[in-house]
Amino acid sequence: MNKTWNWSLTVALAGFLFGFDTVVISGANAPIKELWQTSAWFHGVFIMSMALWGTVLGSLGGGVPTRVWGRKKTLIAVGLLYLISAIGSAFAPDPYLFSFFRFLGGVGVGASTVAAPTYISEISSAKNRGRLVALYQFNIVFGILIAFLSNYLLDGFGGTNDWRWMLGVEALPAAFYCVLIFGIPQSPRWLAVTKGDDEQALRILERILNSSDAAKSELSAIKSHTTGNSVKDSVFNGKFKKSLQLAFLLAFFNQLSGINFILYYAPVILENAGFAASDSLLSSISIGGTNLLFTFVGLYLIDRKGRKSLMYIGSVGYIISLLMVAYGFKTGASAEFNLFFILTFIASHAVGQGAVIWVFISEIFPNSVRAAGQAWGTGTHWVFAALITMLGEVVLEAFPGWIIFGFFAVFMLLQLLFTHFMMPETKGVSLEELQDQLASKDD
Repeated sequence: MNKTWNWSLTVALAGFLFGFDTVVISGANAPIKELWQTSAWFHGVFIMSMALWGTVLGSLGGGVPTRVWGRKKTLIAVGLLYLISAIGSAFAPDPYLFSFFRFLGGVGVGASTVAAPTYISEISSAKNRGRLVALYQFNIVFGILIAFLSNYLLDGFGGTNDWRWMLGVEALPAAFYCVLIFGIPQSPRWLAVTKGDDEQALRILERILNSSDAAKSELSAIKSHTTGNSVKDSVFNGKFKKSLQLAFLLAFFNQLSGINFILYYAPVILENAGFAASDSLLSSISIGGTNLLFTFVGLYLIDRKGRKSLMYIGSVGYIISLLMVAYGFKTGASAEFNLFFILTFIASHAVGQGAVIWVFISEIFPNSVRAAGQAWGTGTHWVFAALITMLGEVVLEAFPGWIIFGFFAVFMLLQLLFTHFMMPETKGVSLEELQDQLASKDD
């Protein structure tokens, strides 16, 4: 268990870099716009959302290296992309090179959302899989908090070059991650199913389970479920229709909650809510802190109450908080009123979608197509994240806050219906048993 925990935590550090990289741009938003005098459309497409278009490529394409190279080699490549992106973005002399390096970092983020949850789910037991995969989400929100804090502390550090320090500091944890990731083994399920290396898979399973007999039994179960599901299977061949639908809808609703819109544009939204510009970066830290605190709650509950229960809690919290923020903007309520319900929204996300998404998507596809299925789900997530972020600057200029938050509230009502009528509970079910359950529903 200790080995599994340590390996999972190491891999989950990719989530820390994901969270940091995603949100650090919020502090650089205004100074970059002022420096390069870009239009709202140019700024939205090339500055704010370019990393997210990288995540689209990384997530949609990440299934290929995750399957062919293996989970470990893909995670090494992810670390190198983070490192290059951080250094390149910090020293970029113009918006075009800046966009290029942000795009590279985005590719790393996208690929990590395929490889990291896949790897952790494949070395975990049914009993602890939820908590261990959710470590990835915990590290995402920890990275988000540190990014908000780092932006605040570096504000004024380098004068007009503050934003370069904000972006460049990511190189330190990226280099640390690159060193640590070499110490993890390959996924035993990938070795057995994709490479056919039963001997190596068995050795790793023995390290995980601390029992030769248990390892042999686990390997036998893995191999038996490979029959009829070839490693050459396409995830789109019709056998996995139900899993594809579930992954798409969960990822779609994740972004139609407005979570990335709020994280990327937190300082601007808080200014619009009534905070002084000087207080907006500091208030952003409260968003990151709330996210981290309630992610602990999600981690604690996910293997106790289950994925579906957390989605119920999160959906109701989303609806109430989004409607109240919409009300606050419509009536001109105090900045503190709006901030309270924005933080309630963040808490709802952390307990619900935030805790569930990476766990659930990594569980619902068979071993033979898990990487491709993970790519499908995360790709959906990032396409909508990129679109929402790209349009964010324009939307903030075109619509009052109450319309924006009311729009997201409507989709969260639909998410509640999805949770009730379509979403299965995966708590405590082995990956092989889930394969049987979802396959029988697809037939």
